[in-house]
Amino acid sequence: MNRIESLKFTKYFPFLILVICISNGCSTAYFGAMEKMGIHKRDILVDRVEDARDAQAEAQTQFKSALEQFSSVVQVENTDLKAAYEKLNSEYEESEAAAKNVTDRIDKVRTVADALFREWEEELELYESAELKKSSKTQLLKTKEQYNKMLQSMIKAESSMAPVLRTFRDNVLYLKHNLNAQAIGSLRVEFKTLKEEIDKLIAKMNDSIATSNSFISNLEK
Repeated sequence: MNRIESLKFTKYFPFLILVICISNGCSTAYFGAMEKMGIHKRDILVDRVEDARDAQAEAQTQFKSALEQFSSVVQVENTDLKAAYEKLNSEYEESEAAAKNVTDRIDKVRTVADALFREWEEELELYESAELKKSSKTQLLKTKEQYNKMLQSMIKAESSMAPVLRTFRDNVLYLKHNLNAQAIGSLRVEFKTLKEEIDKLIAKMNDSIATSNSFISNLEK
């Protein structure tokens, strides 16, 4: 739960039951209760985009750390192979967890964005003023366009994690099954591929983070 949501739930203890509802996927009831407390879907969307952006930054840091560990293993002669495997396996598991966190955060962004845009579209029909309705619809389309651009950037970065994790896992497994000097020699060859994949991933995440910041700035205006 993000900072705004946690603060409000501390203040409004009677709504604690909604936390259980959230964990079970009752997003409609959750958003309705939050709105009664003065927290609108727009506010939640901003918070969740920030959470997704931060998760990507954390994943960047983790993948860089994994690459550094991989580099230290393949470049040092007479490496303690068992210790090397344990280090790389730990980095792989942490990278996998970081990637899952990114996916989870993006899913949360989608959930609130879908609810926000659906509500906005439904409320357009409540306008009596054709001029105000037209203006609101224009703003909706603009916001949707900005959102879709940001989401596609997030998905592009997210999808780049899978091949990195596959390459990393293959190399960790190879080291586990071949704890010998020849295994390290083979990993040296694989290191270049892994580095290229992680460099591409980081570049895509940088683009996604920048797009997220732009979306947040536009939404808060």
